Order: sequence, then structure tokens, then C-alpha cells
Amino acid sequence: MGGLLVAAVAAVVVVSVAAAQAEESAVLKPVRECADLKERIFPIPKAKTRVTAAVPVAQTPTEPGYCDVEGYVEPAVEFHLKLPLTTYTGRYLQVGCGGLCGYMPELKFPEGCLPKGGDFAMAATNDGHDAEDEDWAANNQAARDDYFFRAPHVVSLASKKIIQAFYGSAPKQSYFSSCSNGGREALMLAQRYPDDFDGIAAGAPAAYYGPLVAYQAWLARANTAADGSSVLSATKLPALHNAVLKACDGLDGLVDGQLEDPRHCSFDPAAVQCSGDDRADCLTQAQVETVRKLYAGPTDEHGRRLYPGNATHGSELAWNGWIIPLSGSGSVAAMLAENALRYMMYPIGAPHSSLADFKFTQAEFHRLTAEGYQANAMNLDLSAFRRAGGKLVLWHGWSDEALPAHATVDYYQRLGGFAKNKDWARLFMVPSLFHCASGDELTEFDPLKEMVEWVERGKAPERVIATGRNEAGEVTRTRPVFPYPLQAKYDGSGSVNDASNFVPAPPTSPTNDKIDWVGTYLHAIPGPRA
Repeated sequence: MGGLLVAAVAAVVVVSVAAAQAEESAVLKPVRECADLKERIFPIPKAKTRVTAAVPVAQTPTEPGYCDVEGYVEPAVEFHLKLPLTTYTGRYLQVGCGGLCGYMPELKFPEGCLPKGGDFAMAATNDGHDAEDEDWAANNQAARDDYFFRAPHVVSLASKKIIQAFYGSAPKQSYFSSCSNGGREALMLAQRYPDDFDGIAAGAPAAYYGPLVAYQAWLARANTAADGSSVLSATKLPALHNAVLKACDGLDGLVDGQLEDPRHCSFDPAAVQCSGDDRADCLTQAQVETVRKLYAGPTDEHGRRLYPGNATHGSELAWNGWIIPLSGSGSVAAMLAENALRYMMYPIGAPHSSLADFKFTQAEFHRLTAEGYQANAMNLDLSAFRRAGGKLVLWHGWSDEALPAHATVDYYQRLGGFAKNKDWARLFMVPSLFHCASGDELTEFDPLKEMVEWVERGKAPERVIATGRNEAGEVTRTRPVFPYPLQAKYDGSGSVNDASNFVPAPPTSPTNDKIDWVGTYLHAIPGPRA
């Protein structure tokens, strides 16, 4: 008996050693020197890629050693590529670019997200223009096209060519993960370039891009007084937010400082209107009307919705900066709307508009379609991506102050929802999370690890843990986020700040996920391809 036990233990040791050796052999070493990539030209369809710099970077306590590559795809799509020197196992990760782009997103190797170890080869792009050139899109259709749809696609092709030259083989798996405009790029890639990536994570996607310009204009105009000043002030936001929580926090069955689904909240800001002098703990009548407009979302003169979303109850603390101008500068909403209306959203040579002149009418909304369809990621036909084995993870914060989460829920419902798409596309809605990151109670959400598991092991994500941190970086709350429409329900024991004390549950009441608005026809317009 003892001999059998020893033999069994020895067999386990042999298997463990073999597994470790297999794991080690999975690492792909470069087949050429890093510097050999410099000045090389890599042809891709309809363009050439030139590497302008390739420098080896030594390992640090926080990053592996890597070959640092810079270059561009003709005519002007700059990219940055990091190629691990000793820890690459065949995975490629591309990240998107936020806002109006024009800068190179930071490439930081993810920690602890890969099921079999190793590090991604990683890439990012500036989307083909420089942000310091304010009117880069005014008379340059090629620059518009790069930003709208072309740049992420051609950089994926170029990066894979360079990876093949450096390691001797193309990536085994390719992933795209990003948020905001990067989330729009993520959805756009799944719709228009279904063979580029095996797994795509689209966070808070600016997918309804043309209509979103009208939404940003609404945010800015609703908060602008006749003299051009801001109606709301940052000092009023805590009182408004606290009143919302007092009225609606318990609607999901748990008083925990966050709204599980803010659509159930019908709070009227008149409840905190000042009865006398203006004070920090109440709203003036003008401020009440502005908040009502923000909660309502943009409509035309007949009350027809011009965007499938609105500022959500619970998002109020994030309005400072995006809706309320910061000291010495305008609001982000105003900046985005002004730049888009002046330089991007009308055909070159056609009459343009501006933030001050934009009319909230169906006619003006439709004028945004001629250019906007190129940037939109609204096509509902993802059949080619699905047939290719692609996996899609959508996610959005319910307290997003910039891009209303309703639009992402609307898109997922039109796609068929969980019942139809659970095998290849899942949506995660994160309570109290602001735009992409930060939040009231939950401040971090990243489904990259779960996406990799889904692609490589066939393990569909049943939950993703969201984290809340305080200003000191300490974890104050963890909470599971389940595939929509499931919600996290407290099991009745232990801390409400511990994810282990929550279970999945159906929503407490049905919601209308598919929104009736004037832009539904845009879902049937396919975008162009590079």
C-alpha cells in the first residue's frame, strides 16, 4: 500500500514537472533582435506600415522587459507596440483611444489577468491625428476616416505583421479592450472587422456617436444661463445626490449607498428647492429646471427623444467637470459638442453648426447622419463575428455622467438580449460607477480576465467583481456584477461591502430596455470599411 502511495505521489510530481515544463515552453522567444525592426516596412492591404523606433527596455519591478516599438500606418496613423522579450505566450491585446483621441494611450501590462501566465504583446494608436491641432478634421476626410473607423483596424493588421516578424509566428489569440470612444471602437471592430479579434470588451461605448453629439450639446445648453454662466454649481451636487439616495436607495431592497438600477428612481429635484434664500443644501428654481432637463434627456419641440438616454439618478456627484465647467475652463460636454459640430459632424464643404446654434429638431438630428454613420457602431448584424468564434463583453456604469448607460442596454436588447446571445455576448451593468472608472461606491471594473477565460477555455463569465476604493487606494467595497439582466442580491448575512455575500437574482421589476427614439433607423445603416 505504501509503495502504491509513493508511486502515486511520484506520478503527481512527474505530471507537475511536465506541466511546469509545458508552461515554460509556451513562452515564445524573439527570433530577431529588437533593433532589427527599426526602419522596416510591413505591407498591409491598402497601406504600408513603417517602424520608426525599436528599443529594448529592461525589466523593472512592475514591468517585464520588452521591445518598445513606434511607427505609423500610412498616411498618418501612429502606433505604439510593446513586445515582451521573455514572457510572451502568444496573446495580443490592443487598447482604444478615448474622447476625440489625438494622443497615444498609455500601455500598461495588465496584472494577474491571464489564466496561463505570460504577458500580452500590446498596441495602441493615436487614431491618425494630433489633439493639439484643434481643427484636424475640418477639411481632412482621411483624418476623419482614420478616427471614425480605420485606425484601430489597420493597427491590428500592422501589429500582427510585426509580431510575426519578431516572434516567428502570428498571435494565437487577439483581444481588444477599451472604454468610451475606445468602447465604440471595440463594438465597431466586432461589427465591421469580425476577423480582427477573438475577444472584445467594450466598456461604456460611445456607439451612438452622431446622436451623442446632440446629447452632449443638450447637457451643455441645459446648464447654460442666458448670460452664458453655469446654472448649476458644484457646491449643490452633494445635497442633490443625498436627496436622490434618501428617496431611492432602498428601492432595490438594500440601503447601501448605491442604486442597483437607477431607472426605477423617479425623484423630482423640486423636493430640494430652496424655500427662501439660496443655500448650498438646496436648489434654486432655475437649478431645479436644469436638473429636470438633465434627467429627461434631449427631445425635440414635439417631445420626441433625440438620444436613447439621459443623466441618471445617482450620477450627480460626477457632473462637476463634465456638465458643470471647472474653474477657468469649459465643461467637457461643451468642448466635445463644440468641436464635433464645428469640425467633424457635417460633410466637408457643407454648412456647419456650433454649440450655440445647434437646434434640437429632427431635421438637425438627421443632418448629423451623413458623417455620423461612419463613426457609429450601431449595426445589429454581428453574425460574422459570432461565426468566427468571437466573444463580446459589454459593460457600462449606471452612474456614467458622460455616456448614458441606457444606450448600451438599448443596443443589447435590440441585439437579442441575454437569452439569444449568452453563448457569445454578455452585458454587465455596474451600479454607482462613473464614466469608465471612479464612482460613488464602486470605482473599478475590468472584465479582461473573464474575457480571456471565455475565449481560451470556453468559460462564459458568470460574474465579474467590481471594486470600490477610497482616496488612499484602500478597498472599501467589492460587489459581484452578474450578466444583465441579473442583479446582485444581498444574502442577508455579513458585510454589504463583501462580494461573497451576494447572489444573482432577477430584476425586482421589469424595465423597458428598448427605447423609442428618432434614431432607430441608424441601426440598419452599415458603416464603411477601411
